[in-house]
Amino acid sequence: MGLRLADSPLKRAFERVQREIDVAFDALLPVPDDARARLVEAMRYAAIGGGKRVRPLLLVATADIYGVTRDAAVRAACAIEAIHAYSLIHDDLPCMDDDDMRHGKPTVHQAFDEATAVLAGDSLHALAFEILSMPEVSADSFVRAELVQTLAGASGASGMAGGQMMDVVAGQQQFDLHTVTRLQQLKTGALLGAAVEMGAILGRLPEEGRAHLRAYARDIGLAYQIADDLLDFGGDEGKAGKSLRKDKGQGKATFVSLMGADKARDQAQALAEQAVGHLSGHGEEAGILRALARFIVERDR
Repeated sequence: MGLRLADSPLKRAFERVQREIDVAFDALLPVPDDARARLVEAMRYAAIGGGKRVRPLLLVATADIYGVTRDAAVRAACAIEAIHAYSLIHDDLPCMDDDDMRHGKPTVHQAFDEATAVLAGDSLHALAFEILSMPEVSADSFVRAELVQTLAGASGASGMAGGQMMDVVAGQQQFDLHTVTRLQQLKTGALLGAAVEMGAILGRLPEEGRAHLRAYARDIGLAYQIADDLLDFGGDEGKAGKSLRKDKGQGKATFVSLMGADKARDQAQALAEQAVGHLSGHGEEAGILRALARFIVERDR
């Protein structure tokens, strides 16, 4: 993964959740013996064997704190990863970012075609909510409903899609730091926040007890995007597995362009440590969440 995680608990946690998500998607997406085969093959191409799985690990690590069964947490993690995968398929399309590479391999519309890519994204979006409706995620229908509500809110116009729309117009307008922060809180932070929130929901943590987790998620969400901007500014495309330095070419304001690389790096580090501080009421059971906060600003892809 290109991570500074030599034989660490976080490295093992990543490897475990990556295996579990791949196995789960393999079972969820059997290829039919009919004309839909190409669609499901594209869904599998996008969902299996790619990405760091930060969102699933956030969900599973949070759920683990509150004693949620591993199977239920992994299923819910597949839902949020399905949303993430759909968003990347659509983000890579020629009408959006027009990218040819993702996770070190051709993007879905390049490997298949644009129409199949659109349908694969649509189908992964639908799959996410189908998963959350399953009793295997939770026997409690109220828990399932809250999971659906949380993921839907983080995915739509008040979350990821809204942030993406702001990003679409970012090259046509001059955004200030406040607006860029808002854009990234929606585009990137909303889904990261949903991952933590959904882990707490599965653990039946009352809403009034989630403030520290929401603060943690808010800080890592911003830190994650600042780190992304730093990678886009000076990262290695080979390690990143995607095109870099596109924001500058499109005239988009970023944390790096507005703050400078050094200040942006310092801000990301400060946010990561602030996120860790929000977990002070937890012991060793929150170790993976603490390690994730620091990993987010140290990663090289």
